[in-house]
Amino acid sequence: MIRISRAPLVTTVVCLALAACSGGGTTAGPGAPGSASVSPSAASTAKGDGALAVGTVLPQTGSLAYLGPPMFTGVDLALKEINEAGGVLGRPVTKSDTDSGDTTTNIASQSVDRLLAQKVDAIVGAASSSVSESIIDKVTGAGVVQFSPANTSDKFTSIEDDGLYFRTAPPDKLQGRVLGDLVVSDGNDTIGILAMQDSYGSGLADQVTATAEAAGATVVERVDYDPKAPDFSADVAKIKAKNPKGIVLIGFQETAKVVQELVKQGLTADKYKWYMVDGNMSNTNFARAPKGTLEGVKGTLPGAAAPEEFQKRLLRVNADLSEYTYAAESYDAVTLIALAAEAAKDDAGGAIAANLVEVSKGGQKCAGFKECVDLLKAGKDIDYEGVSGPVDFNDVGDPSVATIGVYRYGVNNTFNAAKALEYRRGNIAG
Repeated sequence: MIRISRAPLVTTVVCLALAACSGGGTTAGPGAPGSASVSPSAASTAKGDGALAVGTVLPQTGSLAYLGPPMFTGVDLALKEINEAGGVLGRPVTKSDTDSGDTTTNIASQSVDRLLAQKVDAIVGAASSSVSESIIDKVTGAGVVQFSPANTSDKFTSIEDDGLYFRTAPPDKLQGRVLGDLVVSDGNDTIGILAMQDSYGSGLADQVTATAEAAGATVVERVDYDPKAPDFSADVAKIKAKNPKGIVLIGFQETAKVVQELVKQGLTADKYKWYMVDGNMSNTNFARAPKGTLEGVKGTLPGAAAPEEFQKRLLRVNADLSEYTYAAESYDAVTLIALAAEAAKDDAGGAIAANLVEVSKGGQKCAGFKECVDLLKAGKDIDYEGVSGPVDFNDVGDPSVATIGVYRYGVNNTFNAAKALEYRRGNIAG
């Protein structure tokens, strides 16, 4: 099989919300723009059977299991609206859900095997960048689109994928720069970082460090920890020894245990400024923490807030939903897949991939599947405006414009997913 590599992008962050955005937040990333990777290889150009089939590899278990409900619900809402509007190519879209687990298991690989045996045309997932990295060869090698609503690792910008990998979440370079700027603009000239040791945690910590230090702050201690460790007392003790003003926590579900240890060692959020990221921003992870433990803690989430109207639509699909992180990105992923199949008049993975960029930008703006598909059927070029943002894919399948929201926890250890303190938008050139 011919493998086509994606060239790294030059990334520029444009901060719209805060005047405090430093020059360090706009340093261009390495590499050169542009790649023809959205043209799939000959192995993925077979015609479809006329019935779009979507599979999901999303977390039902593992360290990101709390993200499963909003992501599955976002997928389900999109499919409901697509099928109510007549489906794709005149036929209902079918779906198969599977578990991604996490990097401690082989669940995701087994799930992909099952979905490929069912001959799905596109797979939504995984949530974890490391899990997606472990299955991308298998998915794209089969000529199937892999579309993640939540992968943020910078690796995917240049990964070999035959032009079949896309994401609605922006690369970590953007979130890392926004978070680094936020920490410094809050007056923290000394910073401690506790990051899980994997491509997500370490990569994001690298960018936070670079941005903060370029803005004049000092990262006095950084600990890249094993997320499977039985306890984090020694890791937290290293941070305590350096007494930083700001503490950045980059991880997944295990952050709840890190928080317990921070409190135990006296590094409480009322004395130090804590910051979190999309992997641990949750309204369920800290439900057992004493009231006020996270009060005032700030965190960043890629994508626009899940608007209240969108939340109401989600709740009509899943009345028990309490988390909304990446629901909008999941909804947009499925809607874009369906629109690309309509634009191609073909449900095969290669045809979908070849049309995803086209339906995401450059044409008549539209929102939702029905409005957009009606324009396509009328012979119009469309520009899908997502719930998560404008999307607008660049030539390597990354969103070219992305929004990062800044949120704050209240006394009940929760944050309002529909209301950010501010938004910062980044433009990803290339």
